[in-house]
Amino acid sequence: MTHQVTLLYFEGCPNWEVARGRVKEALGRPGPGGEISLQPVETPEEADRLGFRGSPTVLIDGVDPFGDANAPTGLSCRVYKTDRGVEGAPSVDQLVTVLKERK
Repeated sequence: MTHQVTLLYFEGCPNWEVARGRVKEALGRPGPGGEISLQPVETPEEADRLGFRGSPTVLIDGVDPFGDANAPTGLSCRVYKTDRGVEGAPSVDQLVTVLKERK
């Protein structure tokens, strides 16, 4: 199955390009493939409308697999718990796992 991966971010976020590289790497591995699109979030109002809970946010087929529905929306940085500790983007392995789970 081919997935649509959308990377939401705001300019000035130091981690969105790291996330983009990891998403590209995950999509290049054997298994579910997909395409990536970038969506900048420019205003707090847009963040609210999109349910944007920090940059970078990775949506897979419109779903935030790492999301916390209780986290506030807004133009802020986001962190992810990875096997190497807290980082500014999900790991490649985490991305591969969620891509495989979304069949």
